[in-house]
Amino acid sequence: MDVTERVAAVFTSARPRPELAARLAVFEPLIGSWDLVVRDYDENGGVRTTDAEWHFGWALDGRAVTDIWISPSRASRVEGDSDTDGEWGMSLRFYDPGIDAFRSTWLGPGRGWVIPFVGKQTENGFEIEADTDGVQRRWIFTDLTTESFSWRAEETLPNGTPFVRQRFTATRTVGG
Repeated sequence: MDVTERVAAVFTSARPRPELAARLAVFEPLIGSWDLVVRDYDENGGVRTTDAEWHFGWALDGRAVTDIWISPSRASRVEGDSDTDGEWGMSLRFYDPGIDAFRSTWLGPGRGWVIPFVGKQTENGFEIEADTDGVQRRWIFTDLTTESFSWRAEETLPNGTPFVRQRFTATRTVGG
């Protein structure tokens, strides 16, 4: 086994730890792979639509959920074309009993982003919130089923103006 396989083997897990299964159950419908339609909105109301892929799995001995987000999708990228280079990012989510909430950190190396969130389960999904550089962020997962979900990123800028930055429509990847 080479080093890449060893790292993957110790990072990933087949299931949540039994003592954490109830706390992590909110993430269960996400486990697997998803095709996305991504709508990015600018402050002036403009919208850009791209595709993406999102992969979720159990991690760290079943203590956490990790995901890898790729936009545009690998299938849409053109070798050597910087316009289709896009972003690869990763989150790690886990339940923190000290605050009775979820912690989630988004790592987006393309933009140099590290965003620590705190989250909670909602009536039909979950949401996570962060305040970075004076921007309040709320990322909301809703309508979670085994075959689809919706996601949106809401931001409130330092001037107090709220708006939706992104919306995703997710459908389970065939075989995913």
